[in-house]
Amino acid sequence: MAKYSKGAGKKVEKVMREKKRGTLKSGSGKKVTSRKQAIAIALSEARKEGAKVPAKKGASKKSASKKSAAKKGGAKKGGSKKAAGKKGGRKTGSKKGGRKSAVGKSTARKR
Repeated sequence: MAKYSKGAGKKVEKVMREKKRGTLKSGSGKKVTSRKQAIAIALSEARKEGAKVPAKKGASKKSASKKSAAKKGGAKKGGSKKAAGKKGGRKTGSKKGGRKSAVGKSTARKR
């Protein structure tokens, strides 16, 4: 079974021609010179058009967890738990304070 549809392949071909001519631009408006970036742009456009393209690696994990959470819980009721947890929990940032004091001691020794 093919991973990519014919439409996605055609889109990649079209975008690669644009890159070769120097007319392909990224979202920020800069000229694209990287082959990998050009392919990423083509696959992204193909996804938007509805062509058969595998989902992004990072996005598939996140979207799967969001979908399962939406199916299981419906409306979230965790807002009150988070607020209570922040008030009664351990203090954060204590490690940073320790690092600063260690740095201060090392500079004091050098002097």
